[in-house]
Amino acid sequence: MTTVRAATFELLRSRGVTTVFGNPGSTELPFLQDFPDDFRYVLGLQEAVVVGMADGYAQATGRTALVNLHTAPGVGNAMGAIITAAANHTPMVVTAGQQVRAMMTMEALLTNVDATVLPRPAVKWAYEPPRAQDVPAALARAFHLAETAPRGPVFLSLPMDDFDVELDEAEYAGALAAARRRVHDRTAAAAPAVQALARRLAEAANPVLVTGGAIDAEGAWEAAVALAEHRRLPVWASPIEGRVGFPEDHPLYQGVLPPALAPLAQTLAGHDLVLVVGAPVFRYYPYVPGPVLPDGSELVLLTSDPDEAARAPVGDALVAGLRPTLELLTEVLEKKGGDDGPADAAVGVTTAPTVAETVPGAQNAPAADAAAEPMSAVDALAAVASAAPPETVWVNESPSNVQAFRDHVRIDRPGSFLMTTGGGLGFGLAAAVGARLGRPDRPVVALVGDGSAQYAITALWTAAAYRVPVTFVIPANREYAILKWFGRFENTPGVPGLDIPGIDLCALARGYGVPAHRATDAAHLAELVAAATTSPDGPVLIVAPITTVPPTL
Repeated sequence: MTTVRAATFELLRSRGVTTVFGNPGSTELPFLQDFPDDFRYVLGLQEAVVVGMADGYAQATGRTALVNLHTAPGVGNAMGAIITAAANHTPMVVTAGQQVRAMMTMEALLTNVDATVLPRPAVKWAYEPPRAQDVPAALARAFHLAETAPRGPVFLSLPMDDFDVELDEAEYAGALAAARRRVHDRTAAAAPAVQALARRLAEAANPVLVTGGAIDAEGAWEAAVALAEHRRLPVWASPIEGRVGFPEDHPLYQGVLPPALAPLAQTLAGHDLVLVVGAPVFRYYPYVPGPVLPDGSELVLLTSDPDEAARAPVGDALVAGLRPTLELLTEVLEKKGGDDGPADAAVGVTTAPTVAETVPGAQNAPAADAAAEPMSAVDALAAVASAAPPETVWVNESPSNVQAFRDHVRIDRPGSFLMTTGGGLGFGLAAAVGARLGRPDRPVVALVGDGSAQYAITALWTAAAYRVPVTFVIPANREYAILKWFGRFENTPGVPGLDIPGIDLCALARGYGVPAHRATDAAHLAELVAAATTSPDGPVLIVAPITTVPPTL
């Protein structure tokens, strides 16, 4: 005889899931009772931070993260971060405690009423097992669903009295069978479809490749490079992607497409075939009216997400695993013989027209004085980029400074950049802690705005308590600079609540146990970053006061 609790931990071990991110409440205590010595519990002080850490951990490791939350209030607190994880296509199993079954019908305190409804539509699947004996099988199913395309968070509500229930021999055998099952879905597109795409690429006069973050998530980085090099395709990054799908120091790399209809179509003008891999067609914000594609262009989308394929406004789509399909596509092209890429294929990094350059009135803000104090965002980002080690994993949540970051940091290897694709805040600090827990072999630098940092500030406590050596760099302009830019762009003057003065970030960090420094200039900032990224002793927070620079999108 064994208990549901023992069978659950045995299932988790079989999947290599021995890290639990959580914030415990009374309904979670039975699951956590006699916590196994070979497991690691990572405590977050607020549920959104717990999910954010799990998000960074899963993306950094490529493995599904396990989250344990406190019944309905905990899930409610975490919903913004769960929405972000869904947008990031992060494989994650979110569990929450539930009142004992005997009191659920009377809705006793801490009953999660309609537990499977609360986290929707942000999760792929939400379930409450009908019997305690079904918990292991439900957990196994949750992992399978989280890991199959499109990857994303799933949810299980687990009544607190289930874990002490004993399984008979047949029930235990069923739990073991569920633990052993694996689901594989990374298959190539059908050969005829790939051959047809190869013909279109070969016959196109000036094709272009647009890469998305799913290339990195699915281990297809080298396959994308091989295809681009064989056909000599100029490569653009899809806009607002949370990961980088192509080396940004490669001669075929052109830059990041602008996230708006008119300027994006203008950027792709002259290309008769657009191949989009691992990204939606396209992710836009703000609204700048225009066509999806320039005149004379056709589009093909390769994605592992059926919904992404279905909602694309133009073009054909192949739904399949990215890596095997790209490898097969390159193989078919190679069999055609020789390198038949366009003779005028572009090389070298260029710059896409920005929204600010294509919309009248979008640049009505003064340029920053690089010599002034505080330092300019450009100087600050250049200093950070110059001081960080080449193997750094970058986490970015400074919306108004993303362009300055991309101008100075060229991601040249897989698994090196994380940013939310969902548009909400609170990802950066937490995800950086999770990423370093998952990849202790690589330094992690988190660039997080002073406004963004407040959404997940308690992540600093976890970093200090677990001695996680993350370098937090806060470009502090004491305002929601990106919203002020949108206010100019959207012609919405007089909006309140866009300034956030009076926050002592160094004092906050020290209060949570994180050493903190305030950079006096760019040279000092570079010194602080160099020292922090080479120290294994724990986290460091560096505040870099910056002037406001109108962002370009």
